[in-house]
Amino acid sequence: MKARTVRIWSVVHTWSSLISTLFLLLLCITGLPLIFHHEVDELLGYDPKPEIAQPGAVKRSIDEIARTALAHDPGRVLQYISWDKDEPNNVIAFTNNKVDGDPDAATLRAYDAHTAKPLGPVGGGPMLIFLKLHVDMFAGQPGKLFLGAMGFLFLVAIVSGVVLYWPFTRRLKFGTLRDKSRRIAWFDWHNLLGAVTIAWALVVGATGVINTLAEVMLGQWKANELADMVKPYAGKPPPVHLASLDTTLANAHKTAPGMNVSFVAFPGTPFTSSHHFAVFMRGDTPLTSRLLKPVLLDGETGEVSDARDLPVYLKALLVSQPLHFGDYGGMPLKIIWALLDVMTIVVIGSGLYLWIVKRRKHRSHAIAKQPSLQPAR
Repeated sequence: MKARTVRIWSVVHTWSSLISTLFLLLLCITGLPLIFHHEVDELLGYDPKPEIAQPGAVKRSIDEIARTALAHDPGRVLQYISWDKDEPNNVIAFTNNKVDGDPDAATLRAYDAHTAKPLGPVGGGPMLIFLKLHVDMFAGQPGKLFLGAMGFLFLVAIVSGVVLYWPFTRRLKFGTLRDKSRRIAWFDWHNLLGAVTIAWALVVGATGVINTLAEVMLGQWKANELADMVKPYAGKPPPVHLASLDTTLANAHKTAPGMNVSFVAFPGTPFTSSHHFAVFMRGDTPLTSRLLKPVLLDGETGEVSDARDLPVYLKALLVSQPLHFGDYGGMPLKIIWALLDVMTIVVIGSGLYLWIVKRRKHRSHAIAKQPSLQPAR
């Protein structure tokens, strides 16, 4: 590589790393407990479990559970009802002060599918704080987009680091750690751990950037595919009386046989129109359980209006979400994800340390070269 090319890549690597360093440390540190958020929530009581059902026990109707949820949170309205794929006997109701209310104002409670009894709140506690810091730093959509930009700089730093240091490190045997000085030792650790984590960092960085665009993608879907699906209802007022949820879900099952309900969005919520229930169906394999198919149903009659597959960009978003937190392979993959996360923290921290040491060294050399004024004798 020519000297000028090396200087350009060095500038790109240095500044893409420095600008994003503090935010990447925030993301790595908050992301570490989030890898185990299911386990932590269960330990702290924010992931309530239903009672063990007796053989042959019949599940209560969803309409009854909906009435129970509204009675438990008087003065509020239902936005969504969802089913945990890992705990199908848990029914989770989302209530808010209005149907299109702020997601941060929503209350999530779990209900027993067999008894309709409330089991407790879902998704609160310390994990919610870590999640908000990790997703948007409590700054809403601007915070998400800002972290997306930091994630993009992280990807630039990785690529530029590979281009810059690969020609030099390939001359050394893999795993070589020189002990000539503390700076050289940290430099070797920085490159070694960077090489070990590079593929993982690219995957997590890319999926993280994709996830920050979730609201943008949802808006695109609503403006195009959803708008086309609800054209026949243009100008019609919202339903005065909602159809039975049990009838609505039964019709959705007929439209998407072999699939299970992931969640139902009530009319007026961000995932549907003002006139429709949207029932999002999922498959039953590790991959298809992440991919959703929306079925729109008339809010007054519960009859199917339309059903279409999601566009490719939303499928990519849904697949990237569990991959970002290592949620595909159970506990073994989570442990691997956590170890790689810790290594990445060391890479980021050592990179910052090396830059500080280099700056001090250059400053010392500059001072040493300055002429000293000797007093006249």
